[in-house]
Amino acid sequence: MSPLFTPLALRGMTLANRIVVSPMCQYSAVRGEANDWHMIHLGHLALSGAAMLCIEATAVEPDGRITPGDLGLWDDATEEALVPVLAAIRRHSPIRVAMQLAHAGRKASSHVPWEGGQLIPVAEGGWLPWAPSALSHKEDEPPPLALDVAGLNRIREAFRASARRAARLGIDAIELHAAHGYLLHQFLSPIANQRSDEYGGSLENRMRFPLEVFDIVRAEFPEDRPVGVRVSATDWVEGGWTPDDTVVFAEALKKRGADWIDVSSGGVSPLQKIPLEPGYQVPFARKVREATGMVTIAVGLITDALQANQVIADGDADLIAMARAMLYDPRWPWHAAAQLGASVNAPPQYWRSQPRDQKSLFGETKIGQR
Repeated sequence: MSPLFTPLALRGMTLANRIVVSPMCQYSAVRGEANDWHMIHLGHLALSGAAMLCIEATAVEPDGRITPGDLGLWDDATEEALVPVLAAIRRHSPIRVAMQLAHAGRKASSHVPWEGGQLIPVAEGGWLPWAPSALSHKEDEPPPLALDVAGLNRIREAFRASARRAARLGIDAIELHAAHGYLLHQFLSPIANQRSDEYGGSLENRMRFPLEVFDIVRAEFPEDRPVGVRVSATDWVEGGWTPDDTVVFAEALKKRGADWIDVSSGGVSPLQKIPLEPGYQVPFARKVREATGMVTIAVGLITDALQANQVIADGDADLIAMARAMLYDPRWPWHAAAQLGASVNAPPQYWRSQPRDQKSLFGETKIGQR
């Protein structure tokens, strides 16, 4: 069996293969509530044959949204809006469903990407973002509000409440978003965190708040369901967060019971310089895996089945998470399985679609003709 299509157990959850649909912001919620777009978007990805589908970055409070269209899980209305979406997925797919819990920090109150993605001023319907320090993401933006003790407590409790709601919804796993320049990454990076209290300065201090949030989420989520963390392995800016820092952070998370590290990069500064090429972030996943022994997820310009399979075969990572490639080809796992001689789960309504030379693509299927 090809490595990409071998199962993997994480606590009480077993993944059928090593393919994950990465969390992808849709900016299409209303007041944080999922709607028919999420039913369509998540529904068709649930039929992809991937082992796990991760719901997009889900804000734990209204001020933690990147845009006014971000999905949320902070009250009864946002929780109830996800019920029919998840029920439809459960009826028609065995895919495991994870959720990425997030807070945008100083990158909140932004326009959606297709409207430029710039900060929305308060006078134009935006809100004042929160951050570790009163430092703007871009020089021409007004500074965010620096979090005081009350603010830190509020956000801790918001993550706690969202984790409880996720558990009640039957979410199979949680991924904590500590990457891409959002709040928890802002605490980690010296570029965004210039506090002088116990949450700033040294690496140990900068890790403190993200680790506290992880402890809260882990404690509130059922013991048999996994909790992982997405990180930016490097800021790609001199003087910023580094791969060595990431290893230290991962080791601390491992001691606290983290089940995986999803290794991405960048996002905390517009000054970043990223050398984009296929699999450019895979070496970071390998570094974390080799240093800590943790399950790692590789992401970033992994688009070819042979490439993905080799990442797993070489021990660079344990899982492959795909975003843009999955949007472009929502049946990517089917095509990868056909190429690698493996089989993949598909709904019986689609069994007749397999090519004549791939009769085992969907396992032992029996299609009669009336």
